[in-house]
Amino acid sequence: MALPTEFEQRMQRLLGEEYPAFQDALARPQARGLRVNPLKISPEEFAKNAPFSLTPVPWAEEGFFYPEAERPGRHPYYEAGAYYIQEPSAMAVGALADAQPGETVLDLCAAPGGKTTHLAGRMRGKGLLVANEINASRAAVLAQSVERMGISNCMVLNETPERLAKRFPDFFDKIVVDAPCSGEGMFRKDGNPAQDEWTPELPAFCAERQAGILDCAADMLRAGGTLVYSTCTFAPEEDEGTLSRFLERHPDFEMVQVDNPPTQFAPARPDWAENGNPSVAAAFRLWPHQLDGEGHFAAVLRKTGAPAGEPKPTFPAPRSKKEQAAYEQMLSLILEHVKALPDGFVQQRKDRLYLLADPRMQQTDGLRVRACGIELGTLRKNRFEPSHALAHALPVPAFCRVCDLPADDPRVEQYLRGETFPWDGEKGWTAVAADGFVLGWGKCAGGMMKNHYPRGLRWVGR
Repeated sequence: MALPTEFEQRMQRLLGEEYPAFQDALARPQARGLRVNPLKISPEEFAKNAPFSLTPVPWAEEGFFYPEAERPGRHPYYEAGAYYIQEPSAMAVGALADAQPGETVLDLCAAPGGKTTHLAGRMRGKGLLVANEINASRAAVLAQSVERMGISNCMVLNETPERLAKRFPDFFDKIVVDAPCSGEGMFRKDGNPAQDEWTPELPAFCAERQAGILDCAADMLRAGGTLVYSTCTFAPEEDEGTLSRFLERHPDFEMVQVDNPPTQFAPARPDWAENGNPSVAAAFRLWPHQLDGEGHFAAVLRKTGAPAGEPKPTFPAPRSKKEQAAYEQMLSLILEHVKALPDGFVQQRKDRLYLLADPRMQQTDGLRVRACGIELGTLRKNRFEPSHALAHALPVPAFCRVCDLPADDPRVEQYLRGETFPWDGEKGWTAVAADGFVLGWGKCAGGMMKNHYPRGLRWVGR
């Protein structure tokens, strides 16, 4: 691999005798990983029956390495949201954040969704997860990832950090900032443009942008809350330097010494940064010559002070008799297709219905929202058309009618291609599944399954 000359010179200076091993690592094939979605299956159970050769990722209990020759991204289980394809080093961020059920969590720079879906898996559908992406097209990809993984307690926003900071002061228990960076740690990753776009001036530009994002995150974190900062670059200016300058601007933050960190993680090097804060040594560098993964940097910080008590959020007041009757009629239409809904509040917006897992999901006025809770479907005159999101949000036993096929059954591929296939089942909307993992909806009639898999997701040329 031909590396930029200025990059090589800097890394030789920093790593010294370690540099040849670093250089050799970048010439080797990249490590490949997937992270099991615990909202649909436990990592242990999936590993027992996986159709791929899997090896555990030591620093993420949901993560596994898989061989380069295997293609889990081209399998029905992927389309069903049973796992997320994620670079192994990147799994460290969600593991360090360790979001818990009931917490209020923000993923501030969230696309394409790796960290968000990791956080959501650990939250188990309880609490509020806000996933934000400033770029509109990338926010759409993020929303699609959240939908595929069956996440019910997430709001996907397309906002600037500054607008969010004004809206959510002292609001979140945990914030993840996987900051835009110069991408040096991804130089060997297939299809990544980081090396072609790199210039010697890029780290300084990124560091300035990172400072603004972190300042907004600081305003949104509650006292006692946790901030996880990460990059995929080796540049000290963006790693130890950005953290040191942040701590200087925000004396109410302190570095967290992580208990029993993975042995593969190297301590950060504050001596590499100008005026580096010695406490930054508690952060981690993930080196490609010391573990199976790309280059990463991650740090855990805490906002000092006693957390203020928060009033318990509540859903709207009880409905009137007339409103309750209308609600029950609406619910009866939904329950023609599913046996029960998860806990939450059903909200109607025009002709669309949504299930909000947390009361605070109602507070979206003035925000650019790409997704919120579970889109249940569309209310028509005396009927209900279920959405693709609803199919991903529920397990097989929750559906009234199910077509559960072996993953290697040719009809599964027919379905994913958008084709009709034979199925002698009960007439009506039917969940189509592969080995118990729901893929989407079909509509059975006359011994055939009419396809309702979204056109934009269909397999083409496979």
